[in-house]
Amino acid sequence: MLNLFNEINFNNIKGDLFGGVTAAIIALPMALAFGVASGAGPEAGLYGAILVGLFTSLFGSTPTLISEPTGPMTVVLTAVIASLIAANPEQGLAMAFTVVILAGIFQILFGVLKLGHYVTMMPYTVVSGFMTGIGIILIILQVGPFLGHPAPSGGVMGSVQALPDLIQNIHVAETGLAIMTFALILFFPKKWSQYCPPQLLALIAGSMITVFFLSNIEIRQIGTIPTGLPELKIPVFDASQWTVIVADALVLGVLGSIDALLTSIVAENMTRREANANKELIGQGVGNMMSGLFGGLPGAGATMGTVLNIKTGAKTALSGIIRALILFAVVLWLADLTAMIPLAVLAGIAMKVGMDIIDWSFIKRAHVVSIKAALIMYGVIILTVFVDLITAVAIGVFIANLLTIDRIVKTQSRLVKTIDEDSSNSLTGDEQTLLKEANGNILIFSLGGPLTFGLAKVISRKHAILEDHKAMIIDFTEVPSLGVSSALALENLILDDTEKQKPVFIVGASEQVKERINALGLTRVIPEKAFYNDRQSALEHAKFCLENPENIKCQSQGQINLKKKLNKAEINPDTITKTVNKNYVVNS
Repeated sequence: MLNLFNEINFNNIKGDLFGGVTAAIIALPMALAFGVASGAGPEAGLYGAILVGLFTSLFGSTPTLISEPTGPMTVVLTAVIASLIAANPEQGLAMAFTVVILAGIFQILFGVLKLGHYVTMMPYTVVSGFMTGIGIILIILQVGPFLGHPAPSGGVMGSVQALPDLIQNIHVAETGLAIMTFALILFFPKKWSQYCPPQLLALIAGSMITVFFLSNIEIRQIGTIPTGLPELKIPVFDASQWTVIVADALVLGVLGSIDALLTSIVAENMTRREANANKELIGQGVGNMMSGLFGGLPGAGATMGTVLNIKTGAKTALSGIIRALILFAVVLWLADLTAMIPLAVLAGIAMKVGMDIIDWSFIKRAHVVSIKAALIMYGVIILTVFVDLITAVAIGVFIANLLTIDRIVKTQSRLVKTIDEDSSNSLTGDEQTLLKEANGNILIFSLGGPLTFGLAKVISRKHAILEDHKAMIIDFTEVPSLGVSSALALENLILDDTEKQKPVFIVGASEQVKERINALGLTRVIPEKAFYNDRQSALEHAKFCLENPENIKCQSQGQINLKKKLNKAEINPDTITKTVNKNYVVNS
């Protein structure tokens, strides 16, 4: 049973206070930038930073994790808002917040179903590809505001098509502010960042320059942000957009879960304290659900805020609560101070975030590590930017898994081999002697590794060449598990031999393998005494049965029972084996 609340205590008040204040200072410019970039407004960014941060700190599992609107989540929501407003101008924005609410519900569901462990089990090439694609999208969407114009409609393609016109009509003053912001954050010394976040410094510097030096030039600014408590947003549904809303919510929920858990791992590594992934998802879900209900952006774990929170001394979730309260105070009493912030400064901040999201490290060496991995990554990037995220991830994961399965099958197929008198070097001396004494009539079918569905074809191919023998031993000693497809392929092999009255013996079967054999009903054609723990005993029994085929020790239980019935009915005993196998096949 999961504990309801996150770790909150007052044993580290000084460290948690400094961590919360630092995280709030970082969050303010980022929240405003993401709010404007999304199209929902700067207040939506602030509400998201407060509500997501507060509720994940209360109900999450990673004490030092800072959750707030992030670049990837903002990019997805931006596309959602644009598409829903285009379909329904009056209710589109309200439906977008409904998507955020549903995304939170999906995350809670992931946590309740204990899917936390599986959420991050995605090939790195796919993760790298779609994160890089999201970074590129964020950069492209900020080109308009960076050059002093509102973001063109039409998303990525609209921004690309409008680029010549944007460059031709560039707003020099605003572009200068954006470049200054970008450069300040880019070249700001990292050792100073924990004392003065460059985003906040850029926000203050850009606002001061606008007020004192560019007052006679028209500069687009945030404008007044509503003060006071945010209003409750009742979920709005449109029957015609229902499937789109659910699909977008699922994408947002999965992306937020991946983003949050990856950041949680960073916090775990820094603090050496393990968190509960499922409980973290529930906390993230509650935070996003509450944010959507009050018109806020969705959020996830923010790496920069989390790292600085820890470095400034935070140890418990009290730091996240303090951060949320500070931002809440800004909304209640200091929102008017943000009115003069230039939109170009926020565009510069968002542009730098987009650059940071791109996985430059892997891009530089992907082709060296693996050409196939590089192709998957570039394919996911292209699909993410020009198609959509869910298609990119689905196709990327599908191809990556196919390549992985192919690699595993090639490795495991080397462990599937036949051993006879001429290829018995891997056997012990006594086992080789028994094979020679059987005059090549005994064949050992040796298996290794988990027998997944990919090996079914390999087993069938081996089956096609297993003709020249009178008894077969199937060695499962190195097989921990037997998949359904491989089990069915082995069933065909076993039935083919028993129909030809060739006895089959099983060696080293684990409990799972035995259960699978029993489930297929193969004990009707394989004698109960034909199961052995070691290969030598099986060879001795196989040799004995070849010499004494009518001995009861070599008969399956089905053969014994049917022989009794046939004897009572005075039917020719020579047809017993054939009848048993025929009945088995029909009943199967």
